[in-house]
Amino acid sequence: MIDTEYDRHERSRWAGRARAYERSFARLCAYPTPALLDAAAVRPGRRLLDAGTGPGTVAAAALARDARVVAVDAEASMLDAAGRQAPDARRCAAALPDLPFPAAVFDAAVANFVLNHVGNPAAALAELGRVVRPGGRVAVTVWPSPHPPLQRLWGEAVAAAGGAPPAGLPRLAPERDFPRTESGLAGVLAGAGLADVHCQTLTWTHHADPEDWWAGPAAGIGSAGLMMQRQPAAVRARLRHEYDRLTAAYRDADGTLRLPTAALLGSARVGGGPDQVAAGWRAEGPPGD
Repeated sequence: MIDTEYDRHERSRWAGRARAYERSFARLCAYPTPALLDAAAVRPGRRLLDAGTGPGTVAAAALARDARVVAVDAEASMLDAAGRQAPDARRCAAALPDLPFPAAVFDAAVANFVLNHVGNPAAALAELGRVVRPGGRVAVTVWPSPHPPLQRLWGEAVAAAGGAPPAGLPRLAPERDFPRTESGLAGVLAGAGLADVHCQTLTWTHHADPEDWWAGPAAGIGSAGLMMQRQPAAVRARLRHEYDRLTAAYRDADGTLRLPTAALLGSARVGGGPDQVAAGWRAEGPPGD
């Protein structure tokens, strides 16, 4: 088990915040779901692991494809939300890179914007590969760097209000990090022992109510929320004004935000076999709680 200060810090940013996440960031993170499931070859009857399921968006979409789904997350409030959105998925409390499953028991595994939050991305990918049978597929998404306009928004608002990123936060060890580019993601997938690696950039415009988009960081979600919380009182008092000013250019006549963004989608095959449904599953389905 690898449990670094970075892992513990990242998990703390989501503790008890599923409802706030569903209001703010969940729709943004849902966008790549169809492409993610396609990249993992999720079809009827496939046994899928959804690692870091959050509120169960990907799990629900996989169930709609008649896949058999196990959804895992380290955060209890997220698992509760996943139970509401994907009630037919089996849920399990777990965190990468330490999954409580035997080797080669799934046909595919996905992790939607999860590698951003683990202290050893290569180990997390190797663990996903371990639980998928030979010939099965692993697919993941991450946010790119340099950041597109949507992801730059919060840092720009803090800077305009006279603030700065907080110091002393846990950071990913340099030897465990990777460039957040197509080639960088491809490299870490291949380095984890996966084969036939493919990476692409997905681009879209995120539509959001300005109040909902503000609500996530205001509730302390993720790095943006922590950055806002750690500012001096005078900076926090100016943040909403700067947020409104900076987002004005992205608002439609009805006030809806339309923010350009992008994500990296990477997928690969677990070596050692063709792409066929795993044999030997119990009739009652995949492991779970």
